Amino acid sequence: MSRALVLDTETTGLDPATGDRVLEVAAVELENLVPTGRHFHVLIDPERDVPEEAVRVHGFTREMLIGKPKFAEILPGLLEFLGDDPVVAHNAVFDFAFLDHEFKRAGAAPIPRSRMIDTLVLAKKRFPGLPNSLDALCRRYGIDNSMRTSHNALLDVQLLAQVYLELMGGKQPGLELAATRAAKSSGPVLLEAAPVNRTPRPIMPSEAELAAHAAFLAKVKEPIWAKLGGEDAVAQSASS
Repeated sequence: MSRALVLDTETTGLDPATGDRVLEVAAVELENLVPTGRHFHVLIDPERDVPEEAVRVHGFTREMLIGKPKFAEILPGLLEFLGDDPVVAHNAVFDFAFLDHEFKRAGAAPIPRSRMIDTLVLAKKRFPGLPNSLDALCRRYGIDNSMRTSHNALLDVQLLAQVYLELMGGKQPGLELAATRAAKSSGPVLLEAAPVNRTPRPIMPSEAELAAHAAFLAKVKEPIWAKLGGEDAVAQSASS
């Protein structure tokens, strides 16, 4: 069974090298591309102010985050949830850069880049030259993102999980798993129709019908079947 995590962060700004910090982390678990229902979500005290331009993006103010756990306090739970499996993110380089700085502050090794799957890179390969933001991909795949009035990490990963499934080829890889879960939760699932016994009913033309068919063919000028098979072919066609 293939496990992966879809992850998103919200931050105080755009550059961790200048002191911007992570203030929200969310991740959902996938098995064979299908969400299992397990998720990780925390708000974090970034230990600094939250600029107004950042508040306009995600809606979190400094006052809302005072008293929330520090990143170092949530790190053990995050590491346990992520395990050693692939981590999927949209514009993953951005999220991984922030996590690298937060992990370093907490004295932990960063997530290896070999585990990173960037849906933005996948989308650009699939749709070169087109808008490939999360909102654009939701519209393209018919995924309802009407609740996304601001950037919220938990909502974003739930939407991104659906986008990732589509980018990987649709729902086919998870059908067996989904059917198994449905069977456990709501009783038997009919996966195969019962066989139906059918009695052959061959259609046999009458002598009058064969004569009418032959008369019709006789009116066709230079029929191709006559050139290919001669008179026998015409006679055979007329009696077929």
